[in-house]
Amino acid sequence: MAHIKQHGLRSDDISVMVGASGGPKWFSLFGLDQYLLADFFAGRTRPLHLLGSSAGAWRFACYAQADPVAASKRFAKAYSTICYPAGADITEVTRISAAIVDEVFQSEQQLTEVLDNPVMKLNLIVAKARGLNRNPQKLAQLTGLTLAAAANLLNRRYLQHFYQRLHFHPEHCQAPFHCHSGLPTRHVPLSRANLRQAVMASGSIPLVLSPVTDIAGAGPGQYYDGGITDYHFDLPFSHHGLVLYPHFYPRLTPGWFDKALKWRRAKPAHLHNVVLLCPSASWIASLPNGKIPDRNDFKLPDAERLTNWRIVLERSHELAAAFASGQYQLEPL
Repeated sequence: MAHIKQHGLRSDDISVMVGASGGPKWFSLFGLDQYLLADFFAGRTRPLHLLGSSAGAWRFACYAQADPVAASKRFAKAYSTICYPAGADITEVTRISAAIVDEVFQSEQQLTEVLDNPVMKLNLIVAKARGLNRNPQKLAQLTGLTLAAAANLLNRRYLQHFYQRLHFHPEHCQAPFHCHSGLPTRHVPLSRANLRQAVMASGSIPLVLSPVTDIAGAGPGQYYDGGITDYHFDLPFSHHGLVLYPHFYPRLTPGWFDKALKWRRAKPAHLHNVVLLCPSASWIASLPNGKIPDRNDFKLPDAERLTNWRIVLERSHELAAAFASGQYQLEPL
């Protein structure tokens, strides 16, 4: 806060950017993504390490392309217009959802752009199933998830017995954050063979989407949503520079199973240099149904849901304009 008050928030002061899980919640950040890509980070030459899980990983797969503004627009359009037939099973839902990633990566060239980007360094989190969770059958998944939730309730570190955190990172690139915090982590270099798989896996919600199997370079197994271990993250992101974190809420929930645990939040020691950008409660209240979009919106009729999402995407540019003009309120985390 002292740094921003003295110098303002400058692009080169930021060393890491973080993107949370949260499904369609990210629509509220679309305008901000567009501004950051087209203006704030335009012309940057210093590496910016991007760390995302689930929807955050999908957003950042756009950031690292040669035309990130266009990629982000494709992602928003594909995601915000998705519809599932009534009674669609998990296989059909997975097939339709995979089309979103196909819009993010429309060509092999775009995979290469992400891997070779000298500035935007994509890092993403995936959860590899262990124990009962390795069985994709619904009953086994329900049992495994219940046991994982119970273990996580006792202590977050027990989650490692049910899921292994995988950190996919650019080859030959040392990230400034330490993903070993709290949970053992395996590090896997990104490649042309596994980039698309890893991005898809990072958003593969258990019981909603099928797991991605046998990711190249990561070995045999079933790979799921990175939000299971890192929903909003609880990591020491960087000891140098600032960490920019556009988010939906003024709070950080470490993992997916912690959403109902109001007392479990990111450690204050990890947030000393984090700039958390989040919309005001009054702005959120002015959105359709008085809330940021979420997966519960799929219970609405498609026409109503798509209209609401379009409105939020359009209004998200209001947040970008406020940020660009410095019309934000500084508060301590």
